[in-house]
Amino acid sequence: MGNSEVSVEREIAAPAETVWQALTDLESMPLVLSGVDSVEVLTPGPFGVGTRWRETRRMFGKAATEEMWVTVCDAPARYVVEADNSGMHYVSEFRLIERAPGSTTVRMTFSAQPQPGGKLPLLARLLGGLGAKAVAKAITKDLADVAASVERTSS
Repeated sequence: MGNSEVSVEREIAAPAETVWQALTDLESMPLVLSGVDSVEVLTPGPFGVGTRWRETRRMFGKAATEEMWVTVCDAPARYVVEADNSGMHYVSEFRLIERAPGSTTVRMTFSAQPQPGGKLPLLARLLGGLGAKAVAKAITKDLADVAASVERTSS
């Protein structure tokens, strides 16, 4: 399997700064994202390049914990999070574009690429075909959760 990528876009009725805050407030993530069970922040200070955390979420009915770190941070427009697990390298990119005052488009792109000599874990095997649809469904749910959270507080 080569590099696999899934992208989902969502319009959110809130300013980019508000959406950015919801996406980068790691301590509140389990309250905002229904798929996240817990977050353990590993680095002190504000969200930015080098921020690390462990996130536990339910994927395909099982709890999975990943250690993630921020590699790009251009507030409030874009950030990139990476993770390595079981021979795979994962990259999640979030782009925010304020289309009009109080309206922000969020595009989340998730990619997975095998590391040299690594065996393919379940998620990597699933990213082809039906697995890509399941990943897109999970991303869609995350963005819907963020929208519900910020639109509720913005109104």
